[in-house]
Formats: sequence, structure tokens, C-alpha cells
Amino acid sequence: MAAKDRLQSIKQMVANDKKVTVTHLSHLFQVTEETIRRDLEKLEGEGYLTRTYGGAVLNASSLTENVHFYKRAKSFIEEKQAIALNALPFTEHKTTMAADSSTTVVELLKLLKERNDLTLLTNSTEAFHELAQSEINVVSTGGELNKNTLSLQGRITKEVIGKYHVDIMVMSCKGLDMNSGALDSNEAEAEIKKAMIQQATEVALLIDHSKFDKKAFVKLVDFSHINYIITDKTPGDEWVDFCHKNNIKLIF
Repeated sequence: MAAKDRLQSIKQMVANDKKVTVTHLSHLFQVTEETIRRDLEKLEGEGYLTRTYGGAVLNASSLTENVHFYKRAKSFIEEKQAIALNALPFTEHKTTMAADSSTTVVELLKLLKERNDLTLLTNSTEAFHELAQSEINVVSTGGELNKNTLSLQGRITKEVIGKYHVDIMVMSCKGLDMNSGALDSNEAEAEIKKAMIQQATEVALLIDHSKFDKKAFVKLVDFSHINYIITDKTPGDEWVDFCHKNNIKLIF
């Protein structure tokens, strides 16, 4: 079995059983325990699991990947609303916007309902619900519905996004790492965000303070493509300096 396939199999086992042991995996895949330890180290670096004595356990943050949108929307609601308020000034002079399906971004969209000069491109079905009675011109990406994330995904979604250009794209992510950039946990969601980023003049990342120095499974975008990082509290002097050196406007 190729290393890539073995890693995927280990991920699935951890997701199902919540924990694995080095000895069991070594026997199962017919490789040395040292090979398995390297596999677990790699998955730990991606933020998927935490290594323990003799094995590994699923990260608590990974358990939220399949949590329904409405359940996630209720968590850290005050932080999300604070981030949305911080982001509002950077949307004032934008007439076209793309938005991902994150719960934080929906909080921003709620503040834009009275805008009659804004066209929004989004794959968020919750955005359609929130903005049904608003003045905003909403454009759907189309695609296959993910019922957990309330988002549209797939080939059709990416093709539709490629037909538009927007002034700004607003999105969230699962983690930020100075060496790896912005990271996400859902590959299908990440592909849609990447497509939106390519069609945007500016990109604003809306994240709470816990996402700094946190890794996730999928690479989303380099810092060179991010114009704004908008959060709820200061992430620390190291991040302030990092953003300054990389010409990223950090708002908290």
C-alpha cells in the first residue's frame, strides 16, 4: 500500500474508533512501528490527531468537522459577531463580494442586509435564507448540497465561480500557521474557497483568536493572497509583526 493510501486509512480508523495503537497499525499494514510513528507524526502536524504513548487519539477539534451548521453557529457566537463588526468597514466601498459557507461569515452577511448596491456570490444556502428579504443581489454558485455544512460543492460550483470577478472574498478557515498559510479540514470546502480566492481582488480572512498557530489537514492559501485578517482579540506580538512584514492588515 502506498504511503498516501496508508495515511488516509489511518485517518479513517482514527475517525471511526477515536484512537489507534502503533502495534496494531504496524501489524495491519505490514510496516515497521517506526514507519507508523512517522505517519502519526505527520497526521499530528496536520492537526488531525494527537500522539499518545503507544498510539494516537482523534483531536477534539476534528470532531466538529461533521457537526451540523446550526450547531456550530451557536458556538462562540459573541466572538463571531465581534469579528463581523470588525470586518464591516472593509466592505463599505465594495460592490461585489464572494462569501464562503462559514458560520462567521454569515454573521457578517447579517449586517449587510440593507445594502442595495451589493452583489453577493456565495455557495452558502444559509446565506440565501438570511438574505431572502434583503436588498442584496444574491448569486448562487449552484452545485451539490452538503447537508451538514449547508454549502454547495463540486465541479458545477467551481465552474460557475470562474465566470465572475469580485472586489472582495470573505471567508474563514480552521487554522493559521506561519509556515503553511491558511488551512482547512474539509477538502471539498477548501476547493470552493480556492476558486473564489482566484476570482477576488482582495481576500479577507475572518477567524477567532484560537485559529492562530493551529494546523489543519488541507492547505487553503498562502499568506501572499490574504489582504486582511480580522479577529476578535490580539493574537500576540509575533503575529502582529508577521502580518506587518507580509503586508497583511490585521484587525482585532
